[in-house]
Amino acid sequence: MSSPLKSPVVIITGAGNGIGFFLARSLLEDGFRVAALDVSGENLVPLRETYAELLRYHQCDVTDTAQVKAAVDSVIAEWDAIDILVNNACLAVFSPFEQRNPDDFRREMEVNYFGYLRMIWAVLPHMKARGQGIIHNVSSSVGITGFPGVSGYASSKGAIEAMTRTLAIELEPLGITVNLIHPPLTHTKSAAPLGVPPQAMEDAVHVGRKLARKIQSTSTIITPDFKTAAGLFVTRHFPRAMGRLMGKMAQRARRQQGT
Repeated sequence: MSSPLKSPVVIITGAGNGIGFFLARSLLEDGFRVAALDVSGENLVPLRETYAELLRYHQCDVTDTAQVKAAVDSVIAEWDAIDILVNNACLAVFSPFEQRNPDDFRREMEVNYFGYLRMIWAVLPHMKARGQGIIHNVSSSVGITGFPGVSGYASSKGAIEAMTRTLAIELEPLGITVNLIHPPLTHTKSAAPLGVPPQAMEDAVHVGRKLARKIQSTSTIITPDFKTAAGLFVTRHFPRAMGRLMGKMAQRARRQQGT
């Protein structure tokens, strides 16, 4: 990796915990400059002390257009570059559809979908002017299969799938790659309410490390490993069957846990 002043600049939303945190940590270990965006930076304090030259934390709620613009402008002002954007921030509410209301859906869409769009709109003029850039949109297999109790989250991920495919075509002539990151079902705060057995989920540390190795990839779909890629292949070909299978596994696990 080149010197800190010349190393690639990566913005990661939702970098305060889960996959986003461990992706940021791995990139810092590899010498990347990382702008970590999240509503809280408490977990990032040790990293800020260790990687003072490479890490910048920006308190940012992706549902707030002004905060998004301020964070992106600050990154450009200091480092004069944004090479890669990782849209990772998410909100997942576990609740049966009949117990939800439109405001619940709007809240998840504001973070998971419109939050992505706000970030893309903010970085686009800079990437367009440079004639290059990579935008990774983190998706989920539930956006393909569906999953009981997460109709809002699944809907937002399905929208991200379609939006990413469209922008990939539209922005390619500008030198900008837009693609999907598909992590496996990972043991994170947002996945905890699903009730999926822990043994069926991956460790966020390992997922973040593997994805860091592919941060500069321009592939259409990025997965951390072959196992995840194979699972995604099956999921895309048999979405309903996979959705039912995972839903039944989660339901059985919740019964065993008495929840």
